[in-house]
Amino acid sequence: MQTILGASGQIGRELALSLKRDFTDNIRLVSRNPEKIHDTDELISADLMDAAQTHKAVEGSEIVYMTAGLPIDTHIWTERWPVMMRNVIDACAAHGAKLVYFDNTYMYSQTSEPQRENAPFKPNGPKGKARAQITQMLLDAMDQGRVKALICRAPEFYGPGQTQSITNTTVIDKLLAGKPAMVFLRDDTQRTLIFTPDASRAMALLGNTPDAYGQTWHLPCDDNRLTYRQFVALAAETFGVKGNYKILKRWQHWLASRASKTIRETEELLPRYMTDNLFISEKFKARFPEFRVTTYREGLTAIYAPHSHRQE
Repeated sequence: MQTILGASGQIGRELALSLKRDFTDNIRLVSRNPEKIHDTDELISADLMDAAQTHKAVEGSEIVYMTAGLPIDTHIWTERWPVMMRNVIDACAAHGAKLVYFDNTYMYSQTSEPQRENAPFKPNGPKGKARAQITQMLLDAMDQGRVKALICRAPEFYGPGQTQSITNTTVIDKLLAGKPAMVFLRDDTQRTLIFTPDASRAMALLGNTPDAYGQTWHLPCDDNRLTYRQFVALAAETFGVKGNYKILKRWQHWLASRASKTIRETEELLPRYMTDNLFISEKFKARFPEFRVTTYREGLTAIYAPHSHRQE
Protein backbone atom coordinates (compact mmCIF):
# COMPACT_ATOMS: atom_id res chain seq x y z
CA MET A 1 0.00 0.00 0.00
CA GLN A 2 1.29 3.46 -0.94
CA THR A 3 -0.46 6.23 0.96
CA ILE A 4 -0.75 9.93 0.09
CA LEU A 5 -1.31 12.29 3.00
CA GLY A 6 -2.82 15.48 1.61
CA ALA A 7 -4.26 13.75 -1.43
CA SER A 8 -6.77 16.47 -2.33
CA GLY A 9 -4.17 19.06 -3.35
CA GLN A 10 -2.80 19.34 -6.88
CA ILE A 11 0.52 17.66 -6.01
CA GLY A 12 -1.27 14.79 -4.26
CA ARG A 13 -3.70 14.26 -7.12
CA GLU A 14 -0.94 14.19 -9.72
CA LEU A 15 1.12 11.90 -7.48
CA ALA A 16 -1.76 9.43 -7.40
CA LEU A 17 -1.90 9.46 -11.21
CA SER A 18 1.86 8.84 -11.43
CA LEU A 19 1.80 6.00 -8.90
CA LYS A 20 -1.09 4.26 -10.64
CA ARG A 21 0.48 4.64 -14.08
CA ASP A 22 4.00 3.55 -13.21
CA PHE A 23 4.13 1.63 -9.93
CA THR A 24 1.08 0.28 -8.10
CA ASP A 25 -2.67 -0.26 -7.98
CA ASN A 26 -2.68 -0.19 -4.18
CA ILE A 27 -3.13 3.50 -3.39
CA ARG A 28 -4.67 5.06 -0.30
CA LEU A 29 -5.81 8.69 -0.47
CA VAL A 30 -5.93 10.58 2.82
CA SER A 31 -7.31 14.07 3.45
CA ARG A 32 -10.18 15.64 5.35
CA ASN A 33 -12.53 14.91 2.44
CA PRO A 34 -10.79 12.52 0.05
CA GLU A 35 -12.26 11.66 -3.36
CA LYS A 36 -11.36 8.73 -5.58
CA ILE A 37 -9.13 9.38 -8.58
CA HIS A 38 -9.19 5.71 -9.64
CA ASP A 39 -11.83 3.10 -8.92
CA THR A 40 -9.30 1.06 -6.94
CA ASP A 41 -8.28 3.88 -4.58
CA GLU A 42 -8.85 3.41 -0.85
CA LEU A 43 -10.11 6.51 0.94
CA ILE A 44 -9.48 7.53 4.55
CA SER A 45 -10.68 10.80 6.04
CA ALA A 46 -8.16 12.09 8.57
CA ASP A 47 -6.91 15.28 10.19
CA LEU A 48 -3.11 15.17 10.50
CA MET A 49 -3.36 17.41 13.57
CA ASP A 50 -4.87 14.37 15.32
CA ALA A 51 -2.27 11.73 16.24
CA ALA A 52 -4.75 8.84 16.41
CA GLN A 53 -6.26 9.66 13.03
CA THR A 54 -2.78 9.97 11.52
CA HIS A 55 -1.76 6.54 12.89
CA LYS A 56 -4.91 4.99 11.42
CA ALA A 57 -4.24 6.62 8.05
CA VAL A 58 -0.66 5.28 7.93
CA GLU A 59 -1.35 1.75 9.27
CA GLY A 60 -0.61 -0.93 6.68
CA SER A 61 1.36 1.38 4.38
CA GLU A 62 4.67 0.47 2.81
CA ILE A 63 5.37 4.01 1.59
CA VAL A 64 3.78 7.24 2.85
CA TYR A 65 3.94 10.50 0.88
CA MET A 66 3.54 13.68 2.92
CA THR A 67 2.13 16.22 0.44
CA ALA A 68 -0.23 18.08 2.76
CA GLY A 69 -0.44 21.84 2.48
CA LEU A 70 -1.67 24.69 4.65
CA PRO A 71 -3.06 28.13 3.81
CA ILE A 72 -0.28 30.72 3.52
CA ASP A 73 -0.86 32.09 7.02
CA THR A 74 1.94 32.64 9.51
CA HIS A 75 -0.10 31.74 12.60
CA ILE A 76 -1.42 28.54 11.04
CA TRP A 77 2.04 27.50 9.80
CA THR A 78 3.84 28.05 13.11
CA GLU A 79 1.06 26.34 15.08
CA ARG A 80 0.19 23.37 12.87
CA TRP A 81 3.23 22.29 10.86
CA PRO A 82 5.27 21.01 13.85
CA VAL A 83 2.29 19.02 15.18
CA MET A 84 1.51 17.52 11.78
CA MET A 85 5.12 16.53 11.13
CA ARG A 86 5.50 14.98 14.57
CA ASN A 87 2.31 12.96 14.09
CA VAL A 88 3.41 11.75 10.64
CA ILE A 89 6.92 10.78 11.82
CA ASP A 90 5.52 8.95 14.87
CA ALA A 91 2.97 7.09 12.75
CA CYS A 92 5.52 6.02 10.15
CA ALA A 93 7.94 4.93 12.88
CA ALA A 94 5.23 2.93 14.66
CA HIS A 95 4.09 1.12 11.52
CA GLY A 96 7.48 0.72 9.80
CA ALA A 97 6.40 2.78 6.80
CA LYS A 98 8.91 4.63 4.63
CA LEU A 99 8.26 8.37 4.41
CA VAL A 100 8.60 10.62 1.36
CA TYR A 101 8.31 14.29 2.36
CA PHE A 102 7.44 16.97 -0.19
CA ASP A 103 9.34 20.10 0.90
CA ASN A 104 9.76 23.65 -0.38
CA THR A 105 12.59 26.22 -0.38
CA TYR A 106 11.25 28.74 2.15
CA MET A 107 14.12 27.91 4.52
CA TYR A 108 16.83 28.77 2.00
CA SER A 109 18.61 32.10 1.82
CA GLN A 110 16.80 34.31 -0.69
CA THR A 111 19.91 35.30 -2.63
CA SER A 112 21.35 34.54 -6.06
CA GLU A 113 23.59 31.83 -4.58
CA PRO A 114 22.93 28.53 -6.40
CA GLN A 115 20.72 26.30 -4.24
CA ARG A 116 21.82 22.68 -3.91
CA GLU A 117 20.69 19.98 -1.52
CA ASN A 118 23.37 20.94 1.03
CA ALA A 119 22.42 24.64 1.11
CA PRO A 120 22.21 25.95 4.70
CA PHE A 121 18.87 26.89 6.21
CA LYS A 122 18.68 30.69 6.49
CA PRO A 123 14.96 31.52 6.61
CA ASN A 124 13.85 35.10 6.11
CA GLY A 125 10.66 35.00 8.17
CA PRO A 126 8.36 32.92 10.38
CA LYS A 127 6.98 30.70 7.62
CA GLY A 128 10.51 29.87 6.49
CA LYS A 129 11.46 29.14 10.11
CA ALA A 130 8.47 26.80 10.44
CA ARG A 131 9.52 24.87 7.34
CA ALA A 132 13.13 24.72 8.54
CA GLN A 133 11.93 23.42 11.91
CA ILE A 134 9.85 20.55 10.53
CA THR A 135 12.46 19.58 7.96
CA GLN A 136 15.04 19.41 10.74
CA MET A 137 12.62 17.30 12.79
CA LEU A 138 12.55 14.76 9.97
CA LEU A 139 16.33 14.91 9.41
CA ASP A 140 16.84 14.23 13.14
CA ALA A 141 14.43 11.28 13.04
CA MET A 142 16.29 9.89 10.03
CA ASP A 143 19.67 10.30 11.75
CA GLN A 144 18.32 8.54 14.86
CA GLY A 145 17.10 5.63 12.75
CA ARG A 146 13.47 6.18 13.82
CA VAL A 147 12.19 6.38 10.27
CA LYS A 148 13.43 5.55 6.79
CA ALA A 149 12.69 8.64 4.72
CA LEU A 150 13.70 10.93 1.90
CA ILE A 151 13.08 14.61 1.27
CA CYS A 152 11.89 15.93 -2.10
CA ARG A 153 12.41 19.69 -2.38
CA ALA A 154 10.79 21.87 -5.02
CA PRO A 155 11.01 25.57 -5.91
CA GLU A 156 7.94 27.60 -6.84
CA PHE A 157 5.30 25.75 -8.88
CA TYR A 158 3.42 26.44 -12.03
CA GLY A 159 0.93 23.95 -13.36
CA PRO A 160 -2.56 22.90 -14.44
CA GLY A 161 -5.78 22.43 -12.52
CA GLN A 162 -5.94 23.94 -9.05
CA THR A 163 -2.20 24.56 -8.72
CA GLN A 164 -1.67 27.02 -5.85
CA SER A 165 1.32 29.25 -6.46
CA ILE A 166 2.23 32.89 -6.82
CA THR A 167 3.05 32.39 -10.50
CA ASN A 168 -0.29 30.72 -11.22
CA THR A 169 -2.24 33.36 -9.31
CA THR A 170 -0.47 36.49 -10.53
CA VAL A 171 0.54 35.49 -14.07
CA ILE A 172 -1.16 32.41 -15.52
CA ASP A 173 -4.68 32.87 -14.12
CA LYS A 174 -4.75 36.57 -14.97
CA LEU A 175 -3.60 36.05 -18.56
CA LEU A 176 -6.14 33.26 -19.06
CA ALA A 177 -8.81 35.67 -17.81
CA GLY A 178 -7.70 38.29 -20.33
CA LYS A 179 -6.22 40.55 -17.67
CA PRO A 180 -2.71 41.98 -17.29
CA ALA A 181 -0.34 39.76 -15.33
CA MET A 182 1.30 41.03 -12.15
CA VAL A 183 4.99 40.56 -11.37
CA PHE A 184 6.56 41.10 -7.96
CA LEU A 185 9.31 43.76 -7.82
CA ARG A 186 11.30 42.96 -11.00
CA ASP A 187 10.77 41.34 -14.39
CA ASP A 188 14.43 40.75 -15.29
CA THR A 189 15.64 38.19 -12.75
CA GLN A 190 15.89 34.51 -13.65
CA ARG A 191 13.26 32.27 -12.06
CA THR A 192 13.39 28.53 -11.44
CA LEU A 193 9.88 27.08 -11.64
CA ILE A 194 8.80 23.44 -11.51
CA PHE A 195 5.87 22.02 -13.46
CA THR A 196 3.61 20.30 -10.91
CA PRO A 197 3.17 17.04 -12.89
CA ASP A 198 6.99 16.78 -13.10
CA ALA A 199 7.26 17.26 -9.33
CA SER A 200 4.75 14.50 -8.63
CA ARG A 201 6.18 12.14 -11.25
CA ALA A 202 9.69 12.60 -9.82
CA MET A 203 8.43 12.07 -6.27
CA ALA A 204 6.76 8.79 -7.26
CA LEU A 205 10.00 7.66 -8.88
CA LEU A 206 12.09 8.53 -5.82
CA GLY A 207 9.64 6.85 -3.45
CA ASN A 208 9.94 3.62 -5.43
CA THR A 209 13.75 3.74 -5.67
CA PRO A 210 15.23 1.97 -2.60
CA ASP A 211 18.65 3.65 -2.76
CA ALA A 212 17.08 7.14 -2.82
CA TYR A 213 16.20 6.97 0.87
CA GLY A 214 18.25 8.69 3.53
CA GLN A 215 18.83 11.68 1.25
CA THR A 216 17.47 15.06 0.18
CA TRP A 217 16.64 15.49 -3.51
CA HIS A 218 15.99 18.64 -5.49
CA LEU A 219 13.18 17.80 -7.89
CA PRO A 220 13.96 18.32 -11.60
CA CYS A 221 13.32 21.68 -13.30
CA ASP A 222 13.90 23.10 -16.77
CA ASP A 223 17.39 24.61 -16.67
CA ASN A 224 16.43 27.03 -19.45
CA ARG A 225 15.42 29.58 -16.83
CA LEU A 226 13.26 32.49 -17.86
CA THR A 227 12.75 35.95 -16.43
CA TYR A 228 9.15 36.90 -15.71
CA ARG A 229 9.32 39.18 -18.74
CA GLN A 230 10.12 36.14 -20.88
CA PHE A 231 7.67 33.87 -19.04
CA VAL A 232 4.78 36.30 -19.50
CA ALA A 233 5.62 36.68 -23.19
CA LEU A 234 5.74 32.91 -23.69
CA ALA A 235 2.50 32.37 -21.76
CA ALA A 236 0.72 35.09 -23.73
CA GLU A 237 1.90 33.60 -27.01
CA THR A 238 0.77 30.13 -25.92
CA PHE A 239 -2.64 31.34 -24.68
CA GLY A 240 -3.22 33.63 -27.66
CA VAL A 241 -3.66 36.74 -25.52
CA LYS A 242 -1.92 40.08 -25.06
CA GLY A 243 1.20 39.85 -22.92
CA ASN A 244 0.44 42.88 -20.78
CA TYR A 245 1.76 42.96 -17.23
CA LYS A 246 2.55 45.38 -14.47
CA ILE A 247 5.35 45.26 -11.95
CA LEU A 248 4.23 45.54 -8.33
CA LYS A 249 6.96 47.66 -6.77
CA ARG A 250 7.99 47.34 -3.16
CA TRP A 251 6.02 50.38 -1.97
CA GLN A 252 2.96 49.22 -3.90
CA HIS A 253 3.23 45.79 -2.31
CA TRP A 254 3.40 47.48 1.10
CA LEU A 255 0.26 49.49 0.39
CA ALA A 256 -1.59 46.47 -0.99
CA SER A 257 -0.55 44.38 2.01
CA ARG A 258 -2.28 46.81 4.37
CA ALA A 259 -5.59 45.93 2.73
CA SER A 260 -4.97 42.27 1.88
CA LYS A 261 -3.79 39.63 4.36
CA THR A 262 -2.95 37.30 1.48
CA ILE A 263 -0.53 39.83 0.00
CA ARG A 264 0.83 40.64 3.46
CA GLU A 265 1.68 36.95 3.93
CA THR A 266 4.01 37.09 0.89
CA GLU A 267 6.22 39.82 2.37
CA GLU A 268 8.90 37.48 3.70
CA LEU A 269 9.28 36.00 0.19
CA LEU A 270 9.94 39.29 -1.57
CA PRO A 271 13.77 39.12 -1.55
CA ARG A 272 13.60 36.05 -3.81
CA TYR A 273 12.10 38.22 -6.56
CA MET A 274 14.85 40.84 -6.36
CA THR A 275 17.55 38.43 -7.49
CA ASP A 276 18.09 35.38 -9.68
CA ASN A 277 16.63 32.19 -8.23
CA LEU A 278 19.01 29.36 -9.12
CA PHE A 279 17.59 26.07 -7.89
CA ILE A 280 19.94 23.26 -8.97
CA SER A 281 18.58 19.76 -9.66
CA GLU A 282 21.73 18.17 -11.12
CA LYS A 283 21.77 15.37 -8.52
CA PHE A 284 18.37 14.04 -9.60
CA LYS A 285 19.17 14.35 -13.30
CA ALA A 286 22.45 12.47 -12.87
CA ARG A 287 20.73 9.64 -10.96
CA PHE A 288 17.73 9.45 -13.33
CA PRO A 289 19.03 10.50 -16.77
CA GLU A 290 15.98 8.98 -18.47
CA PHE A 291 13.60 11.38 -16.70
CA ARG A 292 12.37 13.95 -19.21
CA VAL A 293 11.72 17.40 -17.79
CA THR A 294 8.81 19.36 -19.27
CA THR A 295 9.87 22.56 -21.02
CA TYR A 296 8.13 25.83 -20.18
CA ARG A 297 6.46 25.92 -23.58
CA GLU A 298 5.19 22.35 -23.13
CA GLY A 299 3.96 23.09 -19.61
CA LEU A 300 2.11 26.24 -20.62
CA THR A 301 0.57 24.42 -23.59
CA ALA A 302 -0.71 21.70 -21.24
CA ILE A 303 -2.17 24.34 -18.92
CA TYR A 304 -3.94 26.02 -21.82
CA ALA A 305 -5.38 22.84 -23.38
CA PRO A 306 -8.55 22.55 -21.24
CA HIS A 307 -9.25 26.26 -21.66
CA SER A 308 -8.95 26.05 -25.44
CA HIS A 309 -11.49 23.19 -25.48
CA ARG A 310 -13.98 25.25 -23.51
CA GLN A 311 -13.67 28.11 -25.99
CA GLU A 312 -14.45 25.92 -29.00
